Amino acid sequence: MSYRVLIPTAGIGSRLGSYTKYLNKSLVSVDNKPVLSHQINNFPIDCEFVVALGYKGDLVREYLEITYSKNRFIYVDVNPYIGEGSGLGYTIMCCQKYLKERFIFISCDTLVANSIPSPISNWVGLSKEGDRNLYRSAELRNEVVIDIKEKSTEDSDLFPYIGLAGVNSYNLFWDAMNEGGEQAISIGEVYGLKRLISKNKVEGKVFNWFDTGQIESLKKTRQEYSKASNYNILEKEDESIWFENGKVIKFSADTNFISNRVKRSKELIGFVPEIISSSTNMYSYKKIEAKVLSECVTIDIFSQLLDKCKEFWKIENLNSGEQEKFETKCKSFYKKKTIDRISLFYQRFDKSDSIQIINGKKVKLLSELLDNICWDDLSKGIPGRFHGDFHFENILYSHHTNNFTFIDWRQDFAGDIHTGDINYDLAKMLHGLIVNHEIISDGKYEVIWHENSITYKLERKQILIDCEEYLYQWCETNSYDVRKIKIITSLIYLNIAALHHYPYSLLLYSLGKNLLNDLI
Repeated sequence: MSYRVLIPTAGIGSRLGSYTKYLNKSLVSVDNKPVLSHQINNFPIDCEFVVALGYKGDLVREYLEITYSKNRFIYVDVNPYIGEGSGLGYTIMCCQKYLKERFIFISCDTLVANSIPSPISNWVGLSKEGDRNLYRSAELRNEVVIDIKEKSTEDSDLFPYIGLAGVNSYNLFWDAMNEGGEQAISIGEVYGLKRLISKNKVEGKVFNWFDTGQIESLKKTRQEYSKASNYNILEKEDESIWFENGKVIKFSADTNFISNRVKRSKELIGFVPEIISSSTNMYSYKKIEAKVLSECVTIDIFSQLLDKCKEFWKIENLNSGEQEKFETKCKSFYKKKTIDRISLFYQRFDKSDSIQIINGKKVKLLSELLDNICWDDLSKGIPGRFHGDFHFENILYSHHTNNFTFIDWRQDFAGDIHTGDINYDLAKMLHGLIVNHEIISDGKYEVIWHENSITYKLERKQILIDCEEYLYQWCETNSYDVRKIKIITSLIYLNIAALHHYPYSLLLYSLGKNLLNDLI
């Protein structure tokens, strides 16, 4: 049967902290797709979704429109969605005119592993697990709900209510909500459900439930869903990569990031996927049936990749004025950005520059090491077509076609979308050979930072060590400056340390400083 599903996404998701700094809580990732996608996939294709929009609602709309072409969505703008007059009940009331028929209500932070029944009858979703001090709970008699109680009850015979319900008697539900005034606005859908319970039979249906609305429960949900995951993607606050509906969707809070990525895809045609859709904060392309290179690389495949790179890195012949401008950009990209990012790292993780013992070796002040870099020489780069984030996690390889596809390319190089330093691509490749995403995702590293003493350990795959040695030989054979590439690699670690999670951030800083000390 065809029916409508109400998904209220208007709230700010304050219980999720930094996870909702740039995203609506319905777009927080679980197994590399938004919670919202998991929910949509729970329902038949002919269902219509009424989506209430508020906080970062433009992103919710963008995502749904760029990802789903066969589903039907009815968008309802909720104003106010925060402050006086707002509340879940008000959000629901804003959607009333589209729900004068039987429907399902699902909170945007509720995931269930079971199939969801249609609203052919009135029912309420429950769980056997869950802290009754955190969630409302239902009292059952012969599998029929006789009451929904507020939080802070110690009755272990109650079943936590999970924010999921089938509403068949919709007239009764809306009568209650309309009559409820401020109470209905504050309490939300439960106010209407209580009317159904008092007048009709409401079944209690138990689900295998996962809560994504609080930090701790979100972490548990992610752990459970990640058991079947094939991806090792290191999360960033302001960027996401999602896999859904045969597409790869890239999100960034930076609108220039997205628009420049789309522009650059046309310059990199033949090497990167074709963008099939784009919007203000997102773009998408068809998912490619291939493996991430780090999972399947051999020395022979790596050799083929480097041959491909000779074709990809289209070296440009610049006149003297253009070369001078290019070197100025390189200097800004390497020196100024590094200093800014290190400052951000100190601020974010409450650290400061000092002489340190790293893995048993005395290491100078980082500022002193940076002062000893010959920045003018480092800035004499090799101008050409570039990728910008050229490591094995961003290179796909198909055994079937013996073809490479480069993904997640950088949007610019020091503001230039056309020309970058090929040395930087080589350094990014080296940085990924030393620090592998899978090792980090699996937690196979250790860093202990105690005052001015740092000890770190990092597991490495033998094939990546072999590729590192092969890369050095290849660079020397093809007249690339290995020492310069290694210096840039150390700067990459120092740059990205500020952007990643603790304690991985400390590892990156320590590794970057240690490598730079060895070189300088």
